[in-house]
Amino acid sequence: MKTNEFLALLKEHTDKSLVFEYAPGLLVGANYHITEVKNITIDSVDCGAGTDFWKETIIQLWESPEELGKRDYMLAEKALSILNRVDKIKPMVKDVEVKFEYSNALFHTAQLFVLSYQIKDNNLLFHLGVEKTDCKAKETCGVPETVEVMESSCAPGSGCC
Repeated sequence: MKTNEFLALLKEHTDKSLVFEYAPGLLVGANYHITEVKNITIDSVDCGAGTDFWKETIIQLWESPEELGKRDYMLAEKALSILNRVDKIKPMVKDVEVKFEYSNALFHTAQLFVLSYQIKDNNLLFHLGVEKTDCKAKETCGVPETVEVMESSCAPGSGCC
């Protein structure tokens, strides 16, 4: 999802609670805050010596330990006002991917993509997830496009384990 699409959804649903699902069935706590907005520039070289360049917006979500047990989620209107304030200080690039940086005691810090969203009850719910790493230079490096999963030859009693 692009940053401008995310902002448009917030604007369209200002009266909805803004909820994030960071893994299937697991929600960021209602005690979250938007603690940082990052304009990221990636300037990279892959394993096949190919270069690439792109930008991203990363919105950091942090759960305040002082607000444990909070039940009411931030409204989309409040999030939009925070992001508009940020945009006046450091303009966000709007036509780039938006990701959400999040972690908690049971979930490692990750930059999560928006997989989908839905309006559910009075919530604007964003389903977040990770993308697996990949080799961008498969042809150059001789990596097949599809890799067959080999069955493990490590069976009980085989002596390999």
